Amino acid sequence: MRTVYTTTSGAPAASALVRALIDQMTLEEKLAQLVGFWVDQGDEVVAPMAGEMATSTRYEDATEHGIGHLTRVYGTRPVEPLARAEWLWNEQRRLREETRLGIPALVHEECLTGLAAWKAATFPTPLAWGAAFDPDLVERMGTAIGRSMRELGVHQGLAPVLDVIRDPRWGRVDECIAEDPYVVGTIGTAYVRGLQDAGIHATLKHFVGYSASQSGRNHAPVHVGIRELEDVLLPPFEMAIRDGGVRSIMNSYAEIDGIPVASAPEFLTGILRDRWGFDGVVVADYFAIAFLQTMHRVAEDKGAAAHLALSAGIDVELPSGDTYGAALAERVRDGRTDLALVDRAVARVLAQKEALGLLDDDQSSAPTSINLDDAEHRGVARELAERSLVLLTNDGALPLASGDSAPARIAVIGPNADSPEALMGCYSFANHVLAHHPGTPLGFEIPSVRDAMAAEFDRSVVLTADGCDVEGDDRSRFDAAATVARDADVAIVVVGDRAGLFGRGTVGEGNDVESLELPGVQREFVERVVASGTPVVLVVLSGRPYALDWALSGTSAPAAVVQAFFPGEEGGRALARVLSGAVAPSGHLPVSLPRSAGAQPYSYLHPFLGGPNEITSADSTPALPFGHGLSYTTFEHSELCTTEETNTGSVFTVEVKVKNTGERAGTDLVQLYGRDVVASVTRPVAQLIAYRRVELDAGEEAFIRFEVPTARMSLTNRRGERVVEAGDIELWVGSSCADQETSAQVRFVGADHSVTSDDPRVVRATVQSAEVSVQ
Repeated sequence: MRTVYTTTSGAPAASALVRALIDQMTLEEKLAQLVGFWVDQGDEVVAPMAGEMATSTRYEDATEHGIGHLTRVYGTRPVEPLARAEWLWNEQRRLREETRLGIPALVHEECLTGLAAWKAATFPTPLAWGAAFDPDLVERMGTAIGRSMRELGVHQGLAPVLDVIRDPRWGRVDECIAEDPYVVGTIGTAYVRGLQDAGIHATLKHFVGYSASQSGRNHAPVHVGIRELEDVLLPPFEMAIRDGGVRSIMNSYAEIDGIPVASAPEFLTGILRDRWGFDGVVVADYFAIAFLQTMHRVAEDKGAAAHLALSAGIDVELPSGDTYGAALAERVRDGRTDLALVDRAVARVLAQKEALGLLDDDQSSAPTSINLDDAEHRGVARELAERSLVLLTNDGALPLASGDSAPARIAVIGPNADSPEALMGCYSFANHVLAHHPGTPLGFEIPSVRDAMAAEFDRSVVLTADGCDVEGDDRSRFDAAATVARDADVAIVVVGDRAGLFGRGTVGEGNDVESLELPGVQREFVERVVASGTPVVLVVLSGRPYALDWALSGTSAPAAVVQAFFPGEEGGRALARVLSGAVAPSGHLPVSLPRSAGAQPYSYLHPFLGGPNEITSADSTPALPFGHGLSYTTFEHSELCTTEETNTGSVFTVEVKVKNTGERAGTDLVQLYGRDVVASVTRPVAQLIAYRRVELDAGEEAFIRFEVPTARMSLTNRRGERVVEAGDIELWVGSSCADQETSAQVRFVGADHSVTSDDPRVVRATVQSAEVSVQ
């Protein structure tokens, strides 16, 4: 058993090995552990202002005293994985044998839609995770991704993103899970568990407030009150720390009420460590510390920026040592920055390396074979893609007939119909990195929607035409595509986004928008094809929800609309199987479908005055509500019952019957909502309390029983305290937040219950049972 010491420098308790290393380290060796080095950084724009922030430091010089992190060894350029693994193993051996202390580097990579490396599997984007409402499947995905990373010698993954969606105009919406903090928390925590079960330390992004930026603009100021912060933005992070045991957190680029988060000890130390007990490592988002000088302008130079960040609680500067290197060393030597702050961060970094086995003797060899897209990856990618597809409307056109009855001629048209890239999100390796390397093959199989439809309907003639581009105003190909549609029995029109970074695409990091209409002339194109008279199934492949009210109803609307949030490498096949009826759609909207950009920002978690009413002529009602999603069968919810009365610091049980009232099997999402009848502060008109997917055959019914902690209805009161108040809570179950199909009421009694970090039921409702019977 190792001896544990408690330091007096503000550092956490450290093992004897860590303490012994710190005691013999020079200042240069300590600071080397607090920075990364981006070995392959070039001119490619794969991070904000990466070109302006590029370092001229030689790698050999940067690692003279060791190094904390190696940045994106596999994820910066298309490198052959096995060859790169051989380099990495040799480099780790060099660091062990040729630096004075022999401490290897921690290797981190992006892994938001799978390991961001050449030839690695590409999974659905996080917005699709939210649409699937399936934490168990997301956990399996995390484990599969983590296994690949571990085999390649990677230790830390920069995911998941736990920013709660506040405005779909923000370009990074496709990286987020949902507009509901409970969905973000449960699904994000599942991903953390999966990744860390495979031996990879997950990193929560971006703590905190990044997604609440002014006008949905990237890096813009954030103006939130205490209740929005405490009741909406913070809970997913708390859940992933307390329920998921996450080991790393990344700061937000945002400023909140004029204070950049990278310089805010009240967040990075006060909330994370003092309140929640987080004992892992806080890493800087790329260049975030230097931005304190160059963008936020709260530091006069790099040294001052380093001091602010280190004091606030950022332990590691990524991607390289712009401020925690020479600039910080100068401040420590002249006494302007306390060495104890450096020691505190070094202790955390070395403890992480010890936990990952990096301080042990390593006799391993680089892998000689590896499959980064094996059957397990493919299976999980397919399941998640299928479960994430949301059927928005359907007049009976879907599912298409199959076999001998299949349409003789199917038009698969539109700018995203024959584009594999349109199936992947911003942080996929293809759209994030390969876009800078034209001509380089993707390195894995990803059939387009057109190819997948041709395979699924192998007895049909599949016709194709692009009709227009995703962006731009070229209408010259409208007529040709409309002719193709007229010659077909049904037209599958595939429109939407093209993900990219910083102006290279319609959605993704830095690609914020002022309008929520489909980009370019895509709406006009769809309307032209509908006018051809051929039944149209509209498929929207996108990274954000668009204003589609025009396509949802009316005589000129398509016969059916399917929303697909970047479904990944198996997304084309998943769409084809759902359209054919081989798979019944079961996805639900994790974000309200907006009416217009002018109604933003909007969330279903609004108080009474945040919705439509007679005192304003502006209507913020979404085109479709949070939780909406159709299937090829119908479900009925009834007999909702609950505990009549419970103490404010207890739990209550809710039971509801769900029945498949249609003629085929399907999967229902049981959504339990609640609201305070009266509270001391204004509360949302609807709040998701619990959810559960349930598969039922035709005629089958199930009784779903939830055990719900009263803390699910906690709020931040006028004194800034998180409490559960006494009073009545209305409960309902329906097909969305706006549908009260069956309802009940529970009363909380007793004194206000103070919800603390020691409360074992602070955030999570559990499914106690799901009893299924055939009627």
